[in-house]
Amino acid sequence: MKKQTFIFLWLCLVTAFTAEAQVLNNDLSALAQIQQGMRSRRVSSHDRTGANDDFMRIPDKQRKTIFEVKGAGMINHIWITMAPEPQNLSRNDVIIRMYWDGNDTASVVSPIGPFFGQGWEESYDYTALPLSASPVQGRGMVSYFTMPFSKGARIEIENQAGKDINSFYYFVDYVEMDKLPANTGRFHAWYNRKLTEAPESGENEWSTLGKPGTNTTGKDNYLIADIKGKGHFVGVNYYVHSPTPMWYGEGDDMFFIDGAEKPTLLGTGTEDYFNTAWCPKTVYTHPYFGYPRVNNDAGWLGRTHLYRFHITDPVYFDKALRFSIEHGHNNVLTLDLASVAYWYQSQAVGVPGIPDKAGRKPMPFVDFIDMHKWRHEWRKNSGNGPTLWKNK
Repeated sequence: MKKQTFIFLWLCLVTAFTAEAQVLNNDLSALAQIQQGMRSRRVSSHDRTGANDDFMRIPDKQRKTIFEVKGAGMINHIWITMAPEPQNLSRNDVIIRMYWDGNDTASVVSPIGPFFGQGWEESYDYTALPLSASPVQGRGMVSYFTMPFSKGARIEIENQAGKDINSFYYFVDYVEMDKLPANTGRFHAWYNRKLTEAPESGENEWSTLGKPGTNTTGKDNYLIADIKGKGHFVGVNYYVHSPTPMWYGEGDDMFFIDGAEKPTLLGTGTEDYFNTAWCPKTVYTHPYFGYPRVNNDAGWLGRTHLYRFHITDPVYFDKALRFSIEHGHNNVLTLDLASVAYWYQSQAVGVPGIPDKAGRKPMPFVDFIDMHKWRHEWRKNSGNGPTLWKNK
């Protein structure tokens, strides 16, 4: 072979490998790859008669299956909206469940609002990569999470709202496949909610009441996920309602991987885990993290929604994962906390039950009237003098 021909062929080979590497390293490169054996399908609420009544009605206290298919495939898009509007029908009391591979127990159980990034009984716009709530006022709920199944899938909606859902619209887009790729996990999501308890010594945040304690084991932390099996954790929507103006976020995140007694991954504060800093009160949305709803009251009094998705940094586990977070440093604050955790496992399993309707009911707001009454009691117990301006 002539030297010039060898150099030409070598340059062609290098160019081919370089071009391939450039494609494979591009986040959108998969869109350019022609797929084999993929059949696009959709199940929606469209009017089967061809008219315009493109919705389902779900009476109070009833369950409706909105999606049920056999065989192998992957859900890649869900869109849902419903009426009455959110202020008249709580999305905290409409439950979404997802079942994979013929299981009788659900791998996804959550109120529909918190699952799609709508906390409490509220409605607001929310933008993240895998989940969004779109205008008007977050009423279009969207998921782009990939949800694989090999032996069928079912999605069920339960109405616990105390009134009928007059109009429930939905798309579930998916692909049929002959067989799932090897090592394809199953999508899971679980809702939790708890009214945390402060110690008898008081809500000693920022050492306002004395010397702070220590927490090295995660005892009394708020639980976000407790998983058995092999897989990876991919994100959380976290809803905080604080009855005090004190900063709620000194609590550290703690990941206990594969049965570890002490945290395998240990953070430095709530806002740090959510990729922000210095006690923010700013609406901010990034594809992977953000604050779509923040409190506008005194200090950090009120409601804040935080989210983080581990898109490029999943938390891997072989046997188990327990993820919890402190409610204030050393768990010193009473907070109304709720969360939806998202992860993939090697097999579809049932997630734990969630709190009932009464157990999900949000605590009421603390307002200026409450503060004035508390001030009145303090002044009365301290003599009502004009110099009683502060607590000293």
